[in-house]
Amino acid sequence: MAAPLLAPIKWAQRKDSLYVTIALPDVKDEKLELTEDKLVFTGTSQGSAYHVDLEFLHPVVPKESTWKVLPASIQMHIIKADKDADFWTRLPKDKALEKNGISIDWNKYVDEDEEDDAGGFDMSALTGGSGFGGYGGPGTYLPTHVSRAETS
Repeated sequence: MAAPLLAPIKWAQRKDSLYVTIALPDVKDEKLELTEDKLVFTGTSQGSAYHVDLEFLHPVVPKESTWKVLPASIQMHIIKADKDADFWTRLPKDKALEKNGISIDWNKYVDEDEEDDAGGFDMSALTGGSGFGGYGGPGTYLPTHVSRAETS
């Protein structure tokens, strides 16, 4: 079997949170693990295996974060640990990763100076989403991975 491909990631932020999208259609067999400093994803899309192993620039709060598998992507609302800090300069800790498969989600992007006017993220796509590591439902959390089969 071929080595997994790097899944494409889009992201945007507000002062208190990140909106991260794994831009793969019809994802199957997905497993997501979110820790305070890392996001790990494995899954298949259109017959190919994909992965993400992303160490964040700054800490996040897994138990307050949610995710949902949609027909065209996996979307995540990830809460920043320091909700009062300045906007992050990039998503990954390793600056080199920023140029390889990680891009700004310009549909959700808001400049730091315009955040108050724009408001928070449109969360309608995450209605009914799962909490990271839990057995279903926002706010549930166990420090392990979770897959759609485990939340059904």
